[in-house]
Amino acid sequence: MILFVDDEEHLRLAAEQTLTLADLPARIFAEPEAALGEVERHLDAVLVTDIRMPGMDGLTLMSRVLEIDPEFPVILVTGHGDVDLAVQSMRDGAYDFLEKPYAPARLVETCRRAIDKRRLTLENRALRRQVGGRDVVEARLIGRSPQMVALRQSLRAVAETEADVLIVGRTGTGKEIAARALHRASPRSERPFVAINCAALPEAMIETELFGHEAGAFPGASRARFGRFEHARGGTVFLDEIDSLPLPLQGKLLHAIQDRAITRLGSNDPVPLDIRFIAASKRDLVEASEAGEFRSDLAYRLNVVTLRMPALSERREDIPRLFMHLVNEAAARYKRPAPEVPGAVLASLAARDWPGNVRELRNAADRYSLGLPLESKGTEAIPDTGLAQTLAEQVANHERALIAAAIEANGGSLKSTYESLGLSRKALYEKMRKYGLTRDMAEDAE
Repeated sequence: MILFVDDEEHLRLAAEQTLTLADLPARIFAEPEAALGEVERHLDAVLVTDIRMPGMDGLTLMSRVLEIDPEFPVILVTGHGDVDLAVQSMRDGAYDFLEKPYAPARLVETCRRAIDKRRLTLENRALRRQVGGRDVVEARLIGRSPQMVALRQSLRAVAETEADVLIVGRTGTGKEIAARALHRASPRSERPFVAINCAALPEAMIETELFGHEAGAFPGASRARFGRFEHARGGTVFLDEIDSLPLPLQGKLLHAIQDRAITRLGSNDPVPLDIRFIAASKRDLVEASEAGEFRSDLAYRLNVVTLRMPALSERREDIPRLFMHLVNEAAARYKRPAPEVPGAVLASLAARDWPGNVRELRNAADRYSLGLPLESKGTEAIPDTGLAQTLAEQVANHERALIAAAIEANGGSLKSTYESLGLSRKALYEKMRKYGLTRDMAEDAE
């Protein structure tokens, strides 16, 4: 199906006739918001939209559609003066563009190619669901430490339910990654995942951004607009840095979560919501509420199920495996061969403090995959706010990290590991038992 959007009636009529004659089912829209309401992650359709339109323009419509499904084909229709803009938009995710005036055959050909691409995408997704393969949770939350094993178990248990979830953890620990893993493991996995950074929203626009507005709700509101919650229908809303949401909006959010309904700005009619809420915070919301900086009723409403993201300093044995994964990921992204990582490098990484957590480690992996120094010059370290450790604890953590790094560097072979560390087989086994480094973690290749 073709979703065709243009504010000019004669172009809509011409497109409808062209697509009908080509046996391409089409829905024609004068307003972008109406077309956006049809878009779903599993929809077998493509979008054709004019760029220049009053209110929501084609580029905004494209960005909203790609939030619902980053692989949804969007074809932009542009005037001669907008060709450079359209080319840039292709770098931002557009499938193709048509320059006015375009030949009817060109519209049909481009739509057919986009439909073929869309159907292949949907078939691949269905095949992945049938074949299964690596667990979607473990593929995103990597690590064999007790903390990560427990986190994955808790996440899988809650994913099958409709319970709202609060994810807490320091900056860079991967709260959004956990939220996306939870969504992918849930029955809502084929529906939209809408991520909202509460700290990044301009305060004057937060209410209309989240809840939408009716035409005439305020000066300049010439037409109604869906909020982000409505765009997530059937799926999951991720509210990152929820502790930064202004107090007046917290009350309205509380009602939305409790009633599963919202009221657009300028309206008295509630709009039902079929969504799941996942919130994230680097602060303890109960403590924030006690300080008068967060509504206590909202804090307790969100605190039904809480997942805690461990800092890298709490799971040093995961650092070598995680770094190798991030290096391979970066190499694929930059279209480069993955470099080898010597055991000495892995050991030094495991021994380091990572105050920026996974985010900082990912930056180091990106630099390593590009052949650059691991440390970025001129960057200010983020202070570590963790509890001070005794010397014995620091030594134990360091030894555990070195052994884990050696296991990873030797491809899981315990024989090569104890030889490289200058230990006896018995001594290595005893230390692995002491530090909880299990045989399945090593994947013994002897």
